[in-house]
Amino acid sequence: MAPRPNPFEVTVGPSGESSMLPDEALLPRPAGPWARAWERFRRHRLGYVSLWVLGAMLLVATFAELLSNERPLVARIDGQWYVPVFSNPSEKQLGGDFGTPADWKDPLVVGIASKPGNWAIHAPNPHGADSRDDFNSGLPPAPPSAQNWLGTDPKGRDMLARLVYGFRISIWFALALTVVGTALGIAAGALQGYFGGRTDLFVQRFTEIWGALPELLLLILFASIFEPSLVLLLVLLSLFGWMGLSDYVRAEFLRNRGLEFVKAARALGLSNRQIIWRHVLPNSMTPVITFLPFRMSAGILGLTALDFLGLGVPGSVPSLGELLKLGKDNLYAWWVIVPTFGLLVLTMLLLTFIGDALRDAFDTRKS
Repeated sequence: MAPRPNPFEVTVGPSGESSMLPDEALLPRPAGPWARAWERFRRHRLGYVSLWVLGAMLLVATFAELLSNERPLVARIDGQWYVPVFSNPSEKQLGGDFGTPADWKDPLVVGIASKPGNWAIHAPNPHGADSRDDFNSGLPPAPPSAQNWLGTDPKGRDMLARLVYGFRISIWFALALTVVGTALGIAAGALQGYFGGRTDLFVQRFTEIWGALPELLLLILFASIFEPSLVLLLVLLSLFGWMGLSDYVRAEFLRNRGLEFVKAARALGLSNRQIIWRHVLPNSMTPVITFLPFRMSAGILGLTALDFLGLGVPGSVPSLGELLKLGKDNLYAWWVIVPTFGLLVLTMLLLTFIGDALRDAFDTRKS
């Protein structure tokens, strides 16, 4: 058997030039900074597992209607197919007397669905966020039972459904708040750090004045003028949620704008927008990425606190803060406040573990 050629062996061609053997293409290329950061993140077992657990919770909450709903997922009544989870038929369409949407807990509708040839597939938890079982003789708040796995709240609504739907609103609100606030913080910090001078001075003074405004007082004022909504809360909180991150981005831009590759790009005639977008911003993203989980935690806690104080979303919208308030007013109903508080604590711990893992992953002193 012929010996395997050395991949580092230099061969000399007929004209005297030297070249590497083709085996050099088989040599592994060094991993980029993002790949090395991801590998360090994966080695942080607690943060890596927390990311998967939080992702599973987000997936469950996003498709809450398929897991917790008082309407069937699919039904076949008298030869007709229905998908009540998305389009609920009227009782009259099913063979009843009224033209109102069918109540699938009504004994009449249950009897229709139980006839030979008729059937309905319900969600694992047959309760919605706002549905009340008017045919249940128990008085709310009812303790956990076979019908309501986590009991009911003081208004007779299923606790498990309220938790799932409330968590969906909290996590997606926090994601939207994080994205908007991060974009504003990056824009403000980039302007300050890259251009410096009067631009930096003006934005810095504006940030100091804007940060001195009483945020809670403004929230109370707007809540008394406008009808509470998630969009209004998102706008108001985003207007104040960018200032902390902008300071870190500004510091990174001030450090990176004087590096040699930025000077070379400027000498080649690239515009400021191209230099910022292609060269400075990618090298200034470490504080942005490492702060994302903690900003999400602040968003969830902020919405929960506002709902607890009655300044958040309307009462008809599922809310973790509303459940905490109901639990405070009904301390004997432990099944209201304990699961809600436990879900909040679990979410905060998962985000904290993910943030710690990201911080270690982007620490260039770690290999």
